[in-house]
Amino acid sequence: MKIFFSPASPYVRKTLASAHLLGLFDTIELLPSAASPVARDMTIAPTNPLGKVPTAYLDDGTALIDSRTICEYLHEQAPEKGLFPAGKARWEALRLHAIADGLLDAALLARYEVAMRPENLRWNDWLAGQMGKIDAAVAALEASVDQLQGREDIGSITAGCALGYLDFRFPDHDWRSAAPNLAQWWEAFAQTPPMAQTVPH
Repeated sequence: MKIFFSPASPYVRKTLASAHLLGLFDTIELLPSAASPVARDMTIAPTNPLGKVPTAYLDDGTALIDSRTICEYLHEQAPEKGLFPAGKARWEALRLHAIADGLLDAALLARYEVAMRPENLRWNDWLAGQMGKIDAAVAALEASVDQLQGREDIGSITAGCALGYLDFRFPDHDWRSAAPNLAQWWEAFAQTPPMAQTVPH
């Protein structure tokens, strides 16, 4: 498999951390990209019209678009590892995955508003709305921290990538004060190989 990636993308990190968890990372060739929120990467666009990362290519040339799809594919290569667990645990993992992905969606929009939009065009209410979603998602993860404990699946991987992205792009946003148990969980989970080997830069 080949994956177009960006070392700062939390969705790429989710994909690569999942590959690490499944023991598949060494089978992946990483391809650099020039994707940005205002310009599609035209190298990627012929097979992914969005021109975004991550985009993966299988050995037969099939293109897989979006981190959710790529993670599902990776899971099928090593289903015994339980990236997407079965039964009740699956729905717990998917719930955590959805909350953390929503946090990332809001965080990316907030990041783009500050880093990409010209200052005279910035919309403070829009930014406040995204930050409010981030805080609500952190609160939901704090309330679910017992489900995160001891979990190594798509739920915990995505939650870790979301919190790692906050630390990376919003270092002055003190999410830990309102979520001390989640902060303690993240301090330990950040040291696991899937997280430690995919730190954004």
